Amino acid sequence: MNADTTADTTADTTAILEVRDLVKTYGAGRGLLARGSATRAVNGVSFTVRRGSTFGLVGESGSGKSTTARVVCRLASADSGRVLLEGEDVLRARGARLTAFRRRVQMVFQDPFASLNPRWKVGSLVAEGMRIHGLVPPARRRERAVELLEQCGLRADAVDRYPHEFSGGQRQRIGIARALAVEPDLIVLDEPVSALDVSIQAQILTLLTRLQQQLGLTYLFIAHDLAVVEQFCDRVAVMRSGELLEEGSPAEVYSNPRHPHTRLLLDAVPVADPRRRRHRAPLRSLEEDHASQP
Repeated sequence: MNADTTADTTADTTAILEVRDLVKTYGAGRGLLARGSATRAVNGVSFTVRRGSTFGLVGESGSGKSTTARVVCRLASADSGRVLLEGEDVLRARGARLTAFRRRVQMVFQDPFASLNPRWKVGSLVAEGMRIHGLVPPARRRERAVELLEQCGLRADAVDRYPHEFSGGQRQRIGIARALAVEPDLIVLDEPVSALDVSIQAQILTLLTRLQQQLGLTYLFIAHDLAVVEQFCDRVAVMRSGELLEEGSPAEVYSNPRHPHTRLLLDAVPVADPRRRRHRAPLRSLEEDHASQP
């Protein structure tokens, strides 16, 4: 199911990423391993990310947003559909083309504690991509790793320390520096702040915004927190049960949601000031909404 779309006249008209009719099913195994029925995690999803923009995929747990991100990054296979990076279908990439794709598209993972090899020093973690893709001469890699870490708000001596010596927010900065090391065209941010304290979330989002402005980065931002998406993204698409329900600018989606499920998600966002209560229909449970929708 494709989302309802509205033209965004302010965005760069150059599409860097196009996802077309993407389908991903998680099977239940075969023979003695077969249990239950297959799950359609992504069902005909289509969207376009413009160069230099931040596109948000938002939905509750199990909506298919992270699976979509993993397929885009070639960390999971697709049943059908296309993922076009500047017109080239990356789902068909093999060998050298796949290696080149992995340089151009990087991912920052949700869990900053599990996404870094604890046996490696931070300098080696950041420099590994440079080595794989031959981007920086060996004698220059340590210096470049220091530059990237400092650009992400860490001290130069971080290169000689191990991930366990850092806080969650600092580890996420290391993950961002690692992604930047290969000069990607697109960074997929899979709930990059959801495991962090609120105050640290704001710092990481500020860092990502600054880096985007300085380097012209493009982000695909995966989140379940609509308040974060509203502030951070240029466009947002709402997912549920593997399908895109609607898409638009944050102002369009948040002020005039077209789908009942989007309204439910918005009503579930806490409002700090009780005088600013949202005047919408009474909130039903997400389960009730799911049962009532096709």
